[in-house]
Amino acid sequence: MQIENPSRRQFLKGAGALAIVGALSGVAGIATLGGMKKVAGAEKMNMPETDRQWVMVIDLRRCDGCKACTTACQKEHYLHPEQEWIKVYKLEGPSGQKYNLPKPCMQCEDAPCVRVCPVKATFKTSDGVTLVDANKCIGCRMCMAACPYASRYFNWKDSLPVPSTLAKPTPEFPVPQQKGTVGKCEFCLHDVRAGKLPACVRACEMRALWFGDKVADLAANPDEVVKLSTLINSNDATRLMEELNTGPRVYYIGGHGQEVNY
Repeated sequence: MQIENPSRRQFLKGAGALAIVGALSGVAGIATLGGMKKVAGAEKMNMPETDRQWVMVIDLRRCDGCKACTTACQKEHYLHPEQEWIKVYKLEGPSGQKYNLPKPCMQCEDAPCVRVCPVKATFKTSDGVTLVDANKCIGCRMCMAACPYASRYFNWKDSLPVPSTLAKPTPEFPVPQQKGTVGKCEFCLHDVRAGKLPACVRACEMRALWFGDKVADLAANPDEVVKLSTLINSNDATRLMEELNTGPRVYYIGGHGQEVNY
């Protein structure tokens, strides 16, 4: 399936980086997947945060396992090398075909980690992202035990040094991480709300990662803006462990004949 690209000037903003909110709200006609009509996006995206529902789509056909997404996330959040908030698994399908599977937090709609936190340090935002308030976290690790995707990580060490301007962490941008608390991927919500794509999406040279809004029905990577529902449905995208009914917000496009799992 061919993707029709809008012009670069339609969605590049500042220093050559695509600003997803700017891109999806400022483009009068957004190119979508081949065979689809162009959709008017401007009026749909002039909405408050409560009317956005963020998701990620990962195209395994494009992923080459380079781990640029992992490195970018670590740099963005000043993480130690062993702290991988987005892991890249090298897997083999039932017929011996090899593929790579990046795995961030699934940002579950019915998140087990939220339900088990005894101090409500883990919570969901109005735009659908699960966050951790390190100032409330007591390090009990019940959330880690509850997460079926193993997407939470305990901070055994003090954080790496950070600039003085980042001395006050927030749940949206937990930098620096606090020793004795739990950290995880937060879809780079601090960047997203400032009009930028998450660090992992920006770093992927293969353009295997997409970030989108379910309400506006649009998704973007640094080169393309497409209709989210078409990207998911036309490519038979699936989610990990859907049988658990957690409602993960990360979708995977297979395409190599493998059963998407890890």
